[in-house]
Amino acid sequence: VQLQASGGGLVQAGGSLTLSCAGQGLSFSRATMGWFRQAPGKVREFVSAIIWYSFRNSGTTNYADSVKGRFTISRDSAKNTVYLQMNSLKPEDTAVYYCAAEKVALYGGAWSSADRYGYWGQGTQVTVSS
Repeated sequence: VQLQASGGGLVQAGGSLTLSCAGQGLSFSRATMGWFRQAPGKVREFVSAIIWYSFRNSGTTNYADSVKGRFTISRDSAKNTVYLQMNSLKPEDTAVYYCAAEKVALYGGAWSSADRYGYWGQGTQVTVSS
């Protein structure tokens, strides 16, 4: 499994960016895909996850409180790509953003734990200037 994250950059506060995570060797229609971020001197933290429950043929999305209402996670299974649309960016959103994947649906909040994901992309830098 290979994950390739892209789309980071420098943006002013209030601006927007869209991150992409393209995957190979993984069926996004049955996986849990997550975004995490790590700022300098801080631990890696959960940002968002999208989980597809194949037995229900439906999915759910989850967000950290700090990004709820500003970030939107989505997926394009045909392209095996997950997106993170980030709006109303704040300086405190500055971090390296990582996409992560797990081959199964994660339940009960497990989708917010970095150690539950088996595959990681290389990270993309997002810098928000004030």
